[in-house]
Amino acid sequence: MDYKIPELPQRPENSNKGTFGKILNVSGSEYMTGAAYLSCVSALKTGAGYVELASHKNVLRAAASMAPEIVLAPIENISRIIETSTVLLIGCGLSTSEEAVKIFKETILQAQHLPTVIDADGLNILSEHKIKLPENVVLTPHPKEASRLLHTTLDKVLQAPENTAQEICKAYNCVTVLKSHRTIVASPYGTIYNNKTGNSALAKAGSGDVLAGMIAGFLAQHMNVFDASVLGVYIHGLAGDLAKEDLTAYSVLASDTVRYIPYAIKTLLNKN
Repeated sequence: MDYKIPELPQRPENSNKGTFGKILNVSGSEYMTGAAYLSCVSALKTGAGYVELASHKNVLRAAASMAPEIVLAPIENISRIIETSTVLLIGCGLSTSEEAVKIFKETILQAQHLPTVIDADGLNILSEHKIKLPENVVLTPHPKEASRLLHTTLDKVLQAPENTAQEICKAYNCVTVLKSHRTIVASPYGTIYNNKTGNSALAKAGSGDVLAGMIAGFLAQHMNVFDASVLGVYIHGLAGDLAKEDLTAYSVLASDTVRYIPYAIKTLLNKN
């Protein structure tokens, strides 16, 4: 039986930015600035009240020029920011340098109480280092990253994606979002969601950063980790479908997908 798409989080009128959660986003590195911007803005577009980006000065400069809504913080302020955050997003464009590994380990250990989304380089670091993860954590690998997490071959992942997603859930006690042309969301309790939105327009650099930000955005609004992942995957794919209609599958960029998030949300609201 198909898993029902969760309802969008409620938006009470008597509210403020704190009502809709604060995300600490530890993403980006000296030569990878775009991932941080995309993941921050997509979280805000899905309804998060506040995103604070802790990163390299090059990343902060780039983010400030593109989106004044992102709050900026030097990387050394992470410990302080964790105290006031409701969600951690980590790994988008982080790199796997020695410094990035140190930042990743220390941040995860300090943020054990926060719902957490780990993407991209965060997954690559995790595959090489034994780290205690938070109780409510989402891992968002593509097939190659999944093979690294399980120390298996890419062929085995592609031959049995559902089994792979479930194996990652068991190995890391997490919700797994295994990204492909039909993304799979799996829980540690055996629940599986096979997504039916999306198309080849999403096969572009930065698309995963957008998805990670969207999932974090729904987590910030107090959704549980599985429902936030399913809703993020569904709306991300729907945004890609709407963008393809206007721009063609050839020309959709990750930043275009961000622009179409509101139209995807509006489409879902009109269905309900």
